[in-house]
Amino acid sequence: MNDKIKIEIQHFRGCPNSPEMIHRVKEAIKGSEEKIEYNEVLVESNELAEKLKFRGSPTVLINGEDIEGREEPESASLNCRVYENGLPSTDEIRKKILSVN
Repeated sequence: MNDKIKIEIQHFRGCPNSPEMIHRVKEAIKGSEEKIEYNEVLVESNELAEKLKFRGSPTVLINGEDIEGREEPESASLNCRVYENGLPSTDEIRKKILSVN
C-alpha cells in the first residue's frame, strides 16, 4: 500500500516564478522526503498543456489537487499563472501538504 503524498510541480522554461516555487516546495518537504513522492513536469507544448489541463506555470498539485483549489480549465495553454496573494510561502505549502494526512 502506497501512502506517500504525491507532489507535482507543472511548469515551463522561462516562467519567472517557477524556480522560486520549486525552491519553496523543496524547502517545505525537507525532512519528510520518505513520505513524499516528488515530481516536476516540464510542460513544453500546448498539446501537453491541454492533456494535463494545465492551470499555468507554476502549478503545484498535492495528490492531484491544485494547491489553491483551482479547477481544471476547459482549454489549457502555455501561460504563466498568477497567484492572487503572490506565490504561497514555504510555510503555507507545508501546511497544505500536512493537511492531507
